[in-house]
Amino acid sequence: MLTDFKDLPGHSRIWIYQSNRSFTDAELEEIEESLSAFLKEWTAHGSELHAGFEIRYKRFIIIGLDQSNTGASGCSIDTSVHFIQSLEQKYNVILLDRMNVSFKQGEFIAYKPLQDFKRMAKEKAISKNTIVFNNLVASKLEYLENWEVPASDSWHARFV
Repeated sequence: MLTDFKDLPGHSRIWIYQSNRSFTDAELEEIEESLSAFLKEWTAHGSELHAGFEIRYKRFIIIGLDQSNTGASGCSIDTSVHFIQSLEQKYNVILLDRMNVSFKQGEFIAYKPLQDFKRMAKEKAISKNTIVFNNLVASKLEYLENWEVPASDSWHARFV
């Protein structure tokens, strides 16, 4: 069951998929339609799931799931991963590689392999104040409060 992302409670589970590039406006429109259709039909053991999404900065797909009534099962999570893989194929993007880091460079969103991020930290090209995207947040509340933070306040701190 598709729910407006804003209406999901703070304890809702969150999955964040970062793209290696920005989506075009036309792609965003198609992706939003696809996400809406997918979430309307998304179930766990025959029970509908109350889920919503938002897309930020034209490159982050955030899916939230209110598990108050029905939680995600292994099969339902697999189904969502297959859906994300289909987006990767259709739009020729990377969404599932967790070994990449996104961070702000001014108003620009940089996307780098973790090794490059580490090298940039050693070279002082980024600092503890660099705004990073902590895609490991697990709940909507964490997402709202701790997703877009200085590197010093995230798991990225070990590198800066």
